[in-house]
Parts: sequence; structure tokens; C-alpha cells
Amino acid sequence: MASTDTGVDIKMDGSPAAGEPQDPHDLAGLEAGLDALDSVQVGRTPLRKTLIRKALPPITAAALVLVVWQLLVWAEAAPDYKLPSPSEVWGEVRDAWLQGALLDYIWTSVSRGLLGFLMALAIGTPLGLLVARVRFVRAAIGPILSGLQSLPSVAWVPPAVLWLGLNDSMMYAVILLGAVPSIANGLVAGIDQIPPLFLRAGRTLGATGLRGAWHIVMPGALPGYLAGLKQGWAFSWRSLMAAEIIASSPDLGVGLGQLLENGRNNASMSQVFLAISLILFVGIAIDLLIFSPLERRVLRSRGLLVTR
Repeated sequence: MASTDTGVDIKMDGSPAAGEPQDPHDLAGLEAGLDALDSVQVGRTPLRKTLIRKALPPITAAALVLVVWQLLVWAEAAPDYKLPSPSEVWGEVRDAWLQGALLDYIWTSVSRGLLGFLMALAIGTPLGLLVARVRFVRAAIGPILSGLQSLPSVAWVPPAVLWLGLNDSMMYAVILLGAVPSIANGLVAGIDQIPPLFLRAGRTLGATGLRGAWHIVMPGALPGYLAGLKQGWAFSWRSLMAAEIIASSPDLGVGLGQLLENGRNNASMSQVFLAISLILFVGIAIDLLIFSPLERRVLRSRGLLVTR
């Protein structure tokens, strides 16, 4: 029991002593807080509401872009050979579909991009753990990883062609050089944000070595690691497009980057716009189908994403 300056006796836990009046404003605030906690809905959002909230904004934005695009065509803001109409680009889509080539363009690039990203994941993850946990390795390799991450991936295409030739190995080498530094640096940043208390508690419980990395380090670094994965995929996709645009060979097939280069060589802006649209579509689709659900799941598991 203690006495405050106002003469009101309170218990050691901070509550008023028995027989002492309680402030009604404090009780009202406490009840309001409890009501707010009870009102949080943790169940699944209805599908209709999810579609309206998630799908409607991007569809509206795409429709607005098409409207502005068509208005610029009608206003003759640029010659036809520089600014094709949306209907001309749609004609390219229809022709490629009827020829059976549209899905081949997409699959050639997507299959390379995903396989290269998985290879970068297998290399970048242990490399990030090593850099984050070993001081000497961090001092030696850390600046190099940061420098490689800032280096434009297109710079790797000429030496990769000279070293490996015009083949898929060259494509994967460019993807790895672009994506591995991003994945490794993302994991290093995530590990640096783990509270030291968690690491000490893990060591106390016997979680050391690989066991500590699996049960303590990786779960604690998951948000930063996931951000590194998203950036790593972006670098993989950009590196692949750069390689496909510069390196051309019948053995490589026609991917989206090569389709873009073919449009330039043929002076066909409608084909160029088709290739750009498909590259953008694949990038958005991978983010919405893979990385966004993973990010929501991680945030929800940590109580950082609440559905209201």
C-alpha cells in the first residue's frame, strides 16, 4: 500500500485501494478499449468484398490508361507509326494467339525466369546466412554484394555471351548475377533486425548452428528475407529481359525480350507495345499470385495484418 501526493491510497499493482472511489473516466476508457479489441474481426473476408477491394482498383486504373491512350490517338498526339491505337495492339494479341505463339512467348521467358530465380534462391540464402553470421565474411563480401546489387544487370550480358555462348547457360548466369546479391542482402538486413534477446534465448535453449538458423534466425528474419525475395525476383526478371533483348539465337527461342527486339527491328510499334504489355503482365501476376499472399501470411502470423 502506498500513498500518492493527492492522498489517495493505491495498491502496489497500481489499482486504487479497497473503499477508494475509482475515476469513472478511467473505467470508460478501459471499457472502450476492450470493446475495440472485441470488435476486431479475425475471420476471412467474404470473396465478393475481397474482389471489390483488390481487383476493382487495378481494373479501374487499367481502364483509365486505355481511355487516355485512345484519347491521345484521336488527338493525333503522335504519328500512327509511333503511337498505335489500343485496337492495333489487341490485333497483335489476337494474331499471336491464333498462330499459337502467344503462350510460347510467355512460357519461354517465365520458365527461364522462375528456374533462374530458384537457383538464385538456393545460392543467395546460405550466402546471406554466412555473411550475416560471420564477421570476417561480412567485412570481405558484404561491400561486394552491395556493389553487385547496384550494378545494372545488362552489363553482365556481353561477358556472359563471350564466356558461355548463346545458350540457356548464359541466360541463367545473368539472372544469378542480378538476383543473388538482392536475396543475400535482404536476408542480411532481416537478420540484423532480429532482437538480440531472441538469439540469446535460442542459444540458452540449445538452438545453435543449423538448428538455431532454422528455428531462430530464419523465422526472425522472415520479413526482411521476404522483401529480399521480392526484389530478387524483380532483378531476375529484369536481368532475363536484358539478356533476351541483347542475345539472339534460334536455339534460344523467342521470349518476351526477343519479341520486343523483333518489334524494334520490324519498326512495328504495335508489336513493341504487345511485348511491353506482356512483360508488365507477367511481373504483376507473379507478385499477386506468389509474393503478395506470402507477405500477407507472414504479417498475419505476426499480428501485423488485421482484417476489419
